Amino acid sequence: MNNPIWIMSSAFDSLSFSEVLLKAQEVGAQGIDLCVFRRDGTRTDHVATHLDYESFTLDSARKVTDAFNKVGLKVSIGAFENCIGGNPEQQVKNQNHLLRLIRIAHLLGGDENDVTVGTFVGYNHELGNLENGFQKNLERYQKIFTPIIKYAEDLGVTVIYENCPMEGWRSAAYTGTFNNLTGVLAARKLMYEMIPSPAHGEIYDPSHDVWQHTDPVEVIKATNIERVKRIHVKATRNLKNEKQIHWGGMYPVQQVDQNLAQKAGVPLPDHEWDRHNYEAMLPGFGGSDSMDWRRFVDTLKEKGFEGPFEIENEAVLSKATGNMGAIVQGYQATIMFLSPMLWPLTKQGYQYDRKAYQPLKQVAQKDIPEVSMSELA
Repeated sequence: MNNPIWIMSSAFDSLSFSEVLLKAQEVGAQGIDLCVFRRDGTRTDHVATHLDYESFTLDSARKVTDAFNKVGLKVSIGAFENCIGGNPEQQVKNQNHLLRLIRIAHLLGGDENDVTVGTFVGYNHELGNLENGFQKNLERYQKIFTPIIKYAEDLGVTVIYENCPMEGWRSAAYTGTFNNLTGVLAARKLMYEMIPSPAHGEIYDPSHDVWQHTDPVEVIKATNIERVKRIHVKATRNLKNEKQIHWGGMYPVQQVDQNLAQKAGVPLPDHEWDRHNYEAMLPGFGGSDSMDWRRFVDTLKEKGFEGPFEIENEAVLSKATGNMGAIVQGYQATIMFLSPMLWPLTKQGYQYDRKAYQPLKQVAQKDIPEVSMSELA
């Protein structure tokens, strides 16, 4: 196995494009998944914008390609928003932004350079609250994403969905915490049947299944590995405390009247993300998490996965500290943790075999205009 280890740029939200490239070299990564969120978006958590998407041209793509080749790194891009639910105006903006990123990926070489576009699908709760609400969400996904995936396929680009349920995406006063359709394997398999194009797949993040008390190894065994283009490296430590005793491990911790809960001695969620009683970690940094990484990686080996492992740093002891030194240490420690499982043993220890590296090619020969959902329709 000689899988490259990449970093996701969201943890470096305060840094410029050039500074992110330098940090990737500093931590010893082989690539970067550049976050390119809307600057006027409604998300405030774990977002960053490391490309000037509003004025991106073929010349911009060549400059980005040259910059990555100069430091020997690979690239993908992504923005993770609700594309099928929530505020109708924001939905359309998110859909159009996804189309914009597909165009940028095409200009960067698309599938020939393994430049994918990461996204969420999101969830429509107005439909979800109805009878057969999950099916209605699948049908809305099919309606919205059929032209999007066709557009990506025509441009030689693959769209990949992350499997985070976005459990803290709404107020803790809501009963449910399922806010992204791709949060369970069943949905992803159904989606590929509804849109059978090869131009979409997934970024599988095992940490999201761990807090759902689902074994990521078994998920990988049940997954068509050809659909898995990236592995997100993030860890979950399931907590054993009074919240679990009071609320169990199956349902979210609920928000009720604070005075009533205090009198009854019932713990409440501290914030929107404190609903499933876990701590976000990086494997090998600051303690043990609740997953067998060796068994997980061995299963990926058996299935023939050859893609990048991307470190998504949202760890309480790293990114959440706001300390750049701790952020860098988290990445470095995770690469050290992964290297014996992913890289060959050399005289210098476990090292990525650079013979596998291929520089980005200048694939696109002409610029293309942006399109919108209304034009595709």
